[in-house]
Amino acid sequence: MKKEAEIREIYKKISRTDEAALISFIREYGEDERAGIRKIAASAQKALERLHLERERLDQMRIYERDCRLKGYTYICGIDEAGRGPLAGPVVAGAVILPEGCEIFGLNDSKKLSEKRREELYDEVTEKAVAWGAGVIGPARIDEINILQADYEAMCEAIGQLKVMPQILLNDAVTIPQVRIPQVSIIHGDAKSVSIAAASIIAKVTRDRMMVEYDNLFPEYGFAEHKGYGTAAHYAAIKKYGPCIIHRRSFLKNLDEH
Repeated sequence: MKKEAEIREIYKKISRTDEAALISFIREYGEDERAGIRKIAASAQKALERLHLERERLDQMRIYERDCRLKGYTYICGIDEAGRGPLAGPVVAGAVILPEGCEIFGLNDSKKLSEKRREELYDEVTEKAVAWGAGVIGPARIDEINILQADYEAMCEAIGQLKVMPQILLNDAVTIPQVRIPQVSIIHGDAKSVSIAAASIIAKVTRDRMMVEYDNLFPEYGFAEHKGYGTAAHYAAIKKYGPCIIHRRSFLKNLDEH
């Protein structure tokens, strides 16, 4: 029983992304005569299978990047935005250039991930990226030029923050008119391209953090909870307190209908 506990502790210390360590553990303990230890080895085998499936998924998400590299592009930049639909707060765009062969397990469309996982991936993306940027356009500017043009401005701002000039952009379903860099618009790109998925993480986490800060300034609206989106509670708060300085007036024209 003591030996089994020791082996369990060894397994706990193995990273689920360390293929060599998992294989070594399975080889050493997979045929052990003790059922409890074989069960631990079976858990390692399942972790190894999940790792292989995740690598296959990420490989599928590198199709556009591989195509760009075959055409001679080295600095491939993913572009995505967060906050196009909310009633309040900024729209934020992310721009990310990942190195060739970069592995970030769990990378996906930010909307498919938990807040905790997004925060973890944000740290990993910013650590591993060749370059990254976040462009922020506030509600007053959104009201002035409309949300689509504000999207474009945020994307241009994010690109301008990159310490390396991208050679081609992979965009989530848009073509940015102000940019002369070659662009590829990909429908649902945040689920099809690792570069766009990374940009979606940067955009979403940056914006969510800003909305939590706004919640400290305007706690009556519940920004930390709904991030400015049009929930029933948010509409009720606007009707009770009126809009605050971070509300998009152009988005509140039909307030009485809610």
